[in-house]
Amino acid sequence: MVILGDCGSPDSGSNLGPGPYFLRSDTMAWNGALEKIDDYRWRIPKGEVDCMRTDAVIYASSEMIPQIRSDNAPAQAANVACLPGIVGNSLAMPDIHWGYGFPIGGVAAVDADEGSISPGGIGFDINCGVRLIKTNLTAEDIGGNRKRLMEELYANVPSGLGSKGLTRLGNKELDEVLLCGSEWAVENGYGWESDLETTEEGGRMKDADPSLVSDRARKRGLPQLGSLGSGNHFLELDVVDDIFDEKAAKAFGLEKGTVTITVHCGSRGCGHQIATDYLQEMERYISDNKVSLPDRQLACAPLKSKAGDDYYKAMCCGANYAWANRQMIMHWVRESFEKVMGRPAEDMGMGLVYDVAHNIAKKETHTVEGSKMEVVVHRKGATRAFAAGRREITPKYRDVGQPVIIPGDMSSGTYVLLGQSGAMEQTFGSTCHGAGRKMSRKSASHGNTAANIKKDLADMDIVLLSGSDEGLTEEAPDAYKDIDTVIQVVCGAGISSKVAKLSPIGVVKG
Repeated sequence: MVILGDCGSPDSGSNLGPGPYFLRSDTMAWNGALEKIDDYRWRIPKGEVDCMRTDAVIYASSEMIPQIRSDNAPAQAANVACLPGIVGNSLAMPDIHWGYGFPIGGVAAVDADEGSISPGGIGFDINCGVRLIKTNLTAEDIGGNRKRLMEELYANVPSGLGSKGLTRLGNKELDEVLLCGSEWAVENGYGWESDLETTEEGGRMKDADPSLVSDRARKRGLPQLGSLGSGNHFLELDVVDDIFDEKAAKAFGLEKGTVTITVHCGSRGCGHQIATDYLQEMERYISDNKVSLPDRQLACAPLKSKAGDDYYKAMCCGANYAWANRQMIMHWVRESFEKVMGRPAEDMGMGLVYDVAHNIAKKETHTVEGSKMEVVVHRKGATRAFAAGRREITPKYRDVGQPVIIPGDMSSGTYVLLGQSGAMEQTFGSTCHGAGRKMSRKSASHGNTAANIKKDLADMDIVLLSGSDEGLTEEAPDAYKDIDTVIQVVCGAGISSKVAKLSPIGVVKG
């Protein structure tokens, strides 16, 4: 499984140059304070960086700390604590690694009335996320059709750098996608009405305003709807290997031995351009208003300002594009299964378990220092993990809790987790999003060959289809942290609990 890193963001920077306090992860390590709170949490105290308004807290085990220090991502977590209007702590999940402005795995909530929004806290691939589709088929049911099925999926779901979708849109249709997200896709025959019920936000951010999306973003988005893209994006065929929570697994429709499909992708060039456009706007805002920040990549603007409000509404458009994108991919997944297996998707039980976002900002109500308040939660490489009872959870799962889908690397599989009350108390209802990189793409490429990766997966009886040897080496399994260790941290800390473990039998990579 291709684990989640920065979801299509560049490893270092954009066209915006670094500020005077910019620290490069490849040349420096974090040697500042990192105080152990308990077995799963570490604190950078307020004052370690002069402008910090609060502590920074990193979720990790002791064995993870040397690698986390070497990456220097703690410096970014400390810098985030300087964000105007931040409430609670600056947070980082155990999949933390160096990103643009915010670390990947970063979570920060700001006061909805007085705080600022930062595109660096969402990322370039707006609403990069994961979608899990269940079936009632076993690996034995698929049998000798597995390779043919993977080839059909590879043919029907465009992947790779610059890949284009199978549907051609005009600007009018694109406006509808940006405004309505998954709703547009379902209304136009790409899926089932029930899919919306098990998609975060129903697959639509209602504050979207397509008029705030640039022509350049539109041009990039028009041909790419319904495509995986490249980088760490993937489509994966898995088998449910272990069930840890029978009640939750039953609610999610997961049975041991059945086949599932995991889709990981985001908003493609459309979302990337929206982020790029508004980072430039934020740069102008902080310059014009003489906003002091420890890193230019944290460029931000008050939520109540025109710059901040415009970005939020444009970000909602990018999020809607991503949900429509994954919805259309799921439609073609179902069609591929129907062609190979000779049965309707309904008969194969191909319902959507859940679709979660992990690069997004959400307006939510949380308890902060004993009082309920409206905040905007930045989650960059972090997943919403609400406990049972929250109104945001679909009624189908509200009594159980929100499903959380956490992929590992392309050989280790995926965990399905459940949001817990600890997340509501500690992390604004957030958890990790994947295993997290421990090696840069450049380092991974130098240390691996595509031939060896293909052989290793073949030896594990995993069918691998990839259009790029270079992309494959960048996403080598050893470039990522151990997913079991990451899961142990978020579960030990009480912010998530294990429901099921899925093991890969087929992987499509761009």
